[in-house]
Amino acid sequence: MSAVLPATDLPASGLPTQDRPQKDLHGALRQMLAVLEAERQALASMDLEAILGCSQTKGALCDVLEGSAPAIVDDECLGMLEAARRLNEVNRQIRNLVAANVAARLEALTGRQALYRPQARQGAAYGYAGARA
Repeated sequence: MSAVLPATDLPASGLPTQDRPQKDLHGALRQMLAVLEAERQALASMDLEAILGCSQTKGALCDVLEGSAPAIVDDECLGMLEAARRLNEVNRQIRNLVAANVAARLEALTGRQALYRPQARQGAAYGYAGARA
């Protein structure tokens, strides 16, 4: 016996469709794009409350997306996924710039080097500066 689906999942014939998971994926990706754009704006305005809200929403949307089957990813989804990757990368770079700016200001105020510094060698993003004598 099949499960009873909400009326929105039933086409005119009354039979369930396979379109629902794909529509849910499209909706979640559209929401993710909107949240990533909102996060960028929150980062630009340094709105901590909005940044935290976006972070929580992104986490919840990632949980939804994680449950999606790769078989339902169509060309439109692939385009939205690529756009989300680009927006997320831009936001990551903005967060890193803000963090670097804060570290530079703190260093200027205290006269001390940061706890980490960029390494020239490949593979390690940061290395410890070590204790100062």
